[in-house]
Amino acid sequence: MRKVLIIGAGGVGTVVAHKIAQNPDVFNEVMMASRTKSKCDVIAAEVKKRYNFNIQTAQVDADNVEELVKLFNEFQPVLVINVALPYQDLTIMDACLEAKVNYLDTANYEPKDEAKFEYSWQWAYHDKFKKAGLTAILGCGFDPGVTSIFTAYAAKHHFDEIHYLDIVDCNAGDHGKPFATNFNPEINIREVTQKGKYWENGKWVETEPHAIHKPLNYPDIGAKESYLIYHEELESLVKNFPTIKRARFWMTFSEEYLTHLRVIQNIGMARIDEVEYNGCKIIPIQFLKAVLPDPGDLGSNYKGKTSIGCRIKGFKNGNVKTYYIYNNCSHEEAYKETGTQAVSYTTGVPAMIGAMMFLTGEWSQAGVFNVEQFNPDPFMKELNKQGLPWKELHDVDLEL
Repeated sequence: MRKVLIIGAGGVGTVVAHKIAQNPDVFNEVMMASRTKSKCDVIAAEVKKRYNFNIQTAQVDADNVEELVKLFNEFQPVLVINVALPYQDLTIMDACLEAKVNYLDTANYEPKDEAKFEYSWQWAYHDKFKKAGLTAILGCGFDPGVTSIFTAYAAKHHFDEIHYLDIVDCNAGDHGKPFATNFNPEINIREVTQKGKYWENGKWVETEPHAIHKPLNYPDIGAKESYLIYHEELESLVKNFPTIKRARFWMTFSEEYLTHLRVIQNIGMARIDEVEYNGCKIIPIQFLKAVLPDPGDLGSNYKGKTSIGCRIKGFKNGNVKTYYIYNNCSHEEAYKETGTQAVSYTTGVPAMIGAMMFLTGEWSQAGVFNVEQFNPDPFMKELNKQGLPWKELHDVDLEL
């Protein structure tokens, strides 16, 4: 049985639906569900038009375990692909356990009332999923996801020991808006305004937001100012690859973006606590989300590329080795294929491939696992087939 249920009808969900329809030999029955069914209907209609592939649709509140279980029991999927909001991960995992359904997501859990994300909440489900004979695959987007698989691939094929890992994420695209976020504004702003954090010599080192930065050169793009931030895959990678002495994550931001971000913070619009306005309780960042451009609408005018990869230093056969593995993705090509921009594309394609890995039996261990704990080779092969080809550079200057 290869029935899957997609939860979430944003840009990433759109990509997942399109890529599933391009692989009908693997996926034979699909449903898409969201709080707003009409969004699912629009995506399903476009997929039907392009590929003659049928996707059923449904309405569901992903915060409500009872509603989720009812839907799961009615549709009976073998796997749920969670591309909803990160603070809905646990309710969906609870529903999967109750309905005996396997699980996959692209971002780790974070509580709604605290700007903090870590894997401990989801790792705590390991024994429950193992006992139920179910698989939960965590963080199967690009970062986290492909960057973790790149690391596993490097460890398997090119290194005896990895000592230094730098994940680098550059969006050199231009969407033509004064300020917009490339995915859900609430999640995006919460993520990039946190303090920076990196792993060094067996402990976490915390920094002020955006305090550490330097220009890095990205293939076919050039030099872009890159800022050290904390990103979730660092937590699982240093656990699963204990030889790592230092692990960091770098992301590019334009000065204009950072200026807007500082203003948003300074005027209190990044707050995630309730405030009273005209007798109503509102959360400022959720109000801001409502007035900012919808990330799903950015694709039509987006120009340029993303470049995301891993820069690794370690030992092979007793010798120091450096290695850079990356993917560049065109916003224009992503839009042409799926009607979305490259940030949604680079997250949605790996989610589909992860589902493919499970359905074909490549990744099917009982319990809760981060993607780097599985065999990277079949996933890496599919990346080249499914629109995210990767390149390797050996023994190069990593700049870090």
